[in-house]
Amino acid sequence: MKVSRDVFERLVDKALEELPPAFAKHFGNVMVEVRYLPDERTVHSMGIRDRRGLLGLYHGIPLTDRHVEAPPGMPDRITLYQANIERICRTKDELIQQIRHTVLHEIGHHFGLDEDDLDEVGYG
Repeated sequence: MKVSRDVFERLVDKALEELPPAFAKHFGNVMVEVRYLPDERTVHSMGIRDRRGLLGLYHGIPLTDRHVEAPPGMPDRITLYQANIERICRTKDELIQQIRHTVLHEIGHHFGLDEDDLDEVGYG
């Protein structure tokens, strides 16, 4: 299922707008961006063999690892990889659900959840 970049970004915005208020209030300083595919440097640094498998990536310091005396850093960032998400979806409804799932997965990392935790809550 392929859509334009503009449509994809609107679907991402909709997923973010639907965040529960309890999460949204801790998410204001996180930038969300869309890229077509992960670059080779990212794939290599993560030890990923096939870049088509990476749907999203959280860049930052999880809230659970922050310290009040630490100097402020760059804003946290979530990157969604449009081509990889589209590749596994056949319909627009599947695309909407996968974007939402990927956004929530990466937000989970922002809140300090690891892959096992995310599997446990259904966002692995």
